[in-house]
Amino acid sequence: MASSRQIERSAAQWVARREGGDWSAQDQAELDAWLAASTAHRVAFLRLDAAWAQSDRLKALGAGTASDGVPARGQWRHSNFDLLASRAEATAEPPSTPSATGRDAGTLVFAPRRAATRGDRGWRYAGVAMVALLGIASLWGWQRHAVVEQVSYRTAMGELSDVALADGSQATLSSDSRIEVALSRSERHVDLQQGEAFFDVAKDARRPFAVVAGGRRVIAVGTRFSVRREGGDLRVIVTEGTVRLESEPVGGRRQPTSVLPAGSTAFASRSGVLVRIGSVEDAERQVDWRRGYLVFRDTPLSAAAAEFNRYNARKIVIGDAAAGELRVGGNFRWSNTEVFVRLLEQVTPVRVEHHPDRIVLHSR
Repeated sequence: MASSRQIERSAAQWVARREGGDWSAQDQAELDAWLAASTAHRVAFLRLDAAWAQSDRLKALGAGTASDGVPARGQWRHSNFDLLASRAEATAEPPSTPSATGRDAGTLVFAPRRAATRGDRGWRYAGVAMVALLGIASLWGWQRHAVVEQVSYRTAMGELSDVALADGSQATLSSDSRIEVALSRSERHVDLQQGEAFFDVAKDARRPFAVVAGGRRVIAVGTRFSVRREGGDLRVIVTEGTVRLESEPVGGRRQPTSVLPAGSTAFASRSGVLVRIGSVEDAERQVDWRRGYLVFRDTPLSAAAAEFNRYNARKIVIGDAAAGELRVGGNFRWSNTEVFVRLLEQVTPVRVEHHPDRIVLHSR
């Protein structure tokens, strides 16, 4: 995985390429692919791009000179740019070559160097200024946005994992889940790419903690909550504190923000956000998967089967609609599907078919 310095350097190269002219559709496609590869790529590029735009195309580096041309060489002598410009001029010109006549005289006579034109010098100063600007922006970015931790975590089917983050927060990944973490000095960013995770967030009012999934952001400062991603849908459960659920703008219009207190559960889909307010105890029971349990309260059998299937390779299959509509309740270990279906067969009108790769439930 690339370090933050390598990412900053790559972002600077992309900005320089785009501003250097001859920018093609293929170049844009390659940039888009690089930006899509990582949140850290997007953060670094946007920061440097903003710094470049705010500089008004190098006018700010003129140090009070007129904007209709490149400053004369002497005007740079009291600036740190003078040394950079001298080095650029020395290295930019082609090396001289010895002439044939010098060899006859026993001495080396070099051909005269081509005088630098105003246009040549302009390009050199522009290049030096570009390097200086990107250096300043990178330094500012390192101080405020440098990545302290950038790492991915994932779990296999039937595996849970407790992760200690560099800011003091804790994350618990559920079965078959994946997150990408990017912590910096100004923000804490987690991309929930798959599955579900529970977060115990360390308090830091200066650095909000944001979990991004499916076009939505769940933002907290110091709290405890879980986020589950199922395709484009999202479920958020808050067990302590308050979080903010934001959606991406649709058609250029900002979407309403939902404030979720402790004990609330939010379901977000394409049709909108549904918030259910309950007790903290109810919310805690919904995240009992961290302790190895699934808790059902008058739950359709189809939904209960789907929960078990998130943790087990051997799936529970609902054989008919009537079986799926049966209601079940109780606490069950998600690792013991056999006990669950055996109890179903004893206390509900369900017939069980056992296969090597699946368990089929039929209504009787």
